[in-house]
Amino acid sequence: MTANDKFERRIRIKKGIRKKISGTAERPRLSVFRSNKEIYAQVINDLEAVTIVGTSSRVKVIAGQSGTKSEISHLVGLEIARLAKEKGIDTVVFDRNGFNYHGRLKALADGARAGGLIF
Repeated sequence: MTANDKFERRIRIKKGIRKKISGTAERPRLSVFRSNKEIYAQVINDLEAVTIVGTSSRVKVIAGQSGTKSEISHLVGLEIARLAKEKGIDTVVFDRNGFNYHGRLKALADGARAGGLIF
């Protein structure tokens, strides 16, 4: 399986997920993207096509931390939950973006739940 095959498979899975879920003003979508080194999270209102809040492992607060990539992902989850709470968002729908719910994605989701987000 080549890298291009893996990418195309993830995109195919992503399209299937996006057919089923969509973010609204009351319950926006928590979208996660994972690269080899970093992890990014955004809370998106799809009806207005606007990103409400976003954070990543590259922001100054988190980038200074040391730890494994999973530990950093947990911190990103806590940070996205804190930012969403400031905007008055309590519940979200989780968009794993075609990635397996495992490892760093699970750590981010657990961090977001620990921060008070419901999904």
